[in-house]
Amino acid sequence: MQKRRWRTLALLRKVLTCAICAISLLALFSIHVFPSSRVPNFSDSFKLPTQHESKHQSWTQELTPPHLSKSKAPLSSRSHQLGSASVISDSDKLWKPPPNHDFVPCLEASPNYTAPVESQGYLLVHTNGGLNQMRAGICDMVAVARIINATLVIPELDKESFWQDTSNFSDVFDEDHFINALENDVKVVKKLPKELAFAPKSVRYFRSWSGMDYYQEQIASMWVNNEIIRAAKSDSRLANNNLPPDIQKLRCRACYGALRFAPRIEAIGKLLVNRMRANGPYIALHLRFEKDMLAFSGCTHDLSPAEADELRMIRENTVYWKIKDIDSGEQRSKGYCPLTPKEAGIFLSALGYPSNTPIYIAAGEIYGGDSHMADLRSRYPLLMSKETLASADELEPFIDHSSQLAALDYIVSVESDVFIPSYSGNMARAVEGHRRFLGHRKTISPDRKALVRLFDKIEHGTMKEGKNLSNRIIEMHKKRQGSPRKRKGPVSGTKGMERFRSEESFYVNPIPDCLCHRESPNVNSSLITR
Repeated sequence: MQKRRWRTLALLRKVLTCAICAISLLALFSIHVFPSSRVPNFSDSFKLPTQHESKHQSWTQELTPPHLSKSKAPLSSRSHQLGSASVISDSDKLWKPPPNHDFVPCLEASPNYTAPVESQGYLLVHTNGGLNQMRAGICDMVAVARIINATLVIPELDKESFWQDTSNFSDVFDEDHFINALENDVKVVKKLPKELAFAPKSVRYFRSWSGMDYYQEQIASMWVNNEIIRAAKSDSRLANNNLPPDIQKLRCRACYGALRFAPRIEAIGKLLVNRMRANGPYIALHLRFEKDMLAFSGCTHDLSPAEADELRMIRENTVYWKIKDIDSGEQRSKGYCPLTPKEAGIFLSALGYPSNTPIYIAAGEIYGGDSHMADLRSRYPLLMSKETLASADELEPFIDHSSQLAALDYIVSVESDVFIPSYSGNMARAVEGHRRFLGHRKTISPDRKALVRLFDKIEHGTMKEGKNLSNRIIEMHKKRQGSPRKRKGPVSGTKGMERFRSEESFYVNPIPDCLCHRESPNVNSSLITR
């Protein structure tokens, strides 16, 4: 009897052993037989939402960086769950945002602010420049329309600049949302009434960095003889400072609320962010090492003589670029050139970011391609871009539309854990300002003038990469990480238009106009997530 019981137990043991082996074989089979392709088979959160799901949602409302999430610890700090909560590792310091000192959006209008009254006429706007120059110009023209009591016609995007983009407003931005979001500020229409379609238009180049007096006295007076005023350009036509608080807040409501990207762009942008997040916290590196930038700035460091000649010819043949003869060495020594990919790699290494850091390259086509990216890629193999994160089919609608492609980079950059621009151009300034508005997310602004001196020492062999270089670069960037501060005024000693040009742009830093301390009585908590 006892022998029979032992035989039964032995048989059960063999059955269990066979079952475990079968399960293990199945697991191995599923892993090795179905390898991933270049664009992985993502779970639902990494796929495009349906049109119904994305219709009423914005990426700035949906996506929360790991370090700001209340429900989920940052990937870089999950190890702390097993250790002391008070210990902050060196790795976490790399991702930790600066303190925001309780600054939150405060965009409510004053009690005296009224809905738009019957307008005096129509304001047509021809925007100019790339995506972010046009964005700032559109927001300024919203404020101008309010000042001169005009009905704003949906602005026309620039189709004649270097990029030759044929996109219309509705291709890049959510047109209906823009109109509805501003209904209490400015009347916006999609086009002129039929009876005015061929009416005379008074074309004006609004004076740069102008204040209330200019628009109220010189422009608004034009309504006496005109029904339609056409702004021939939109960039930098409104002063950065010394405007009424309600006008400044309107600019922010336009920029961070009304001017939402088109649903198709927002959906792909969210997709790219989710795919980057699958690798953990990530850096968005705005690598402005593109043909148009290098040709315009005259920066040829690390380029071959043939490449430098090609850029010089582009500059000479581009009519609306006024400066033709540029000394590249002088430009670079003054900090006027973008970091090269190689310099960006040295900079990131010196800051302490390890080689397995995921980096999103927010840029168009890098000049020289792989030949100039090799050094950066050898340091940081996890370099990604919209082209590597998305499939050809997903990107196909945006091909040959530089503004729409730039909008994707903008979204991934704003939502990154750390944003680092290699040059302080229009996109860098716009992203920095938006990140400040959303809670002072970490933005490291390279001190290019100081860095060039260090890079040249490395190139000449008088300094080596290592602890000494790292300490110097970390120290010089302690106060260049996007912490709250008041917007900078004009450079001392400047006069006339140069004085206005030297001011920090309104859209780089919305303090004090659109960000207030939390205890401020006019804080609108409903706007904090925008």
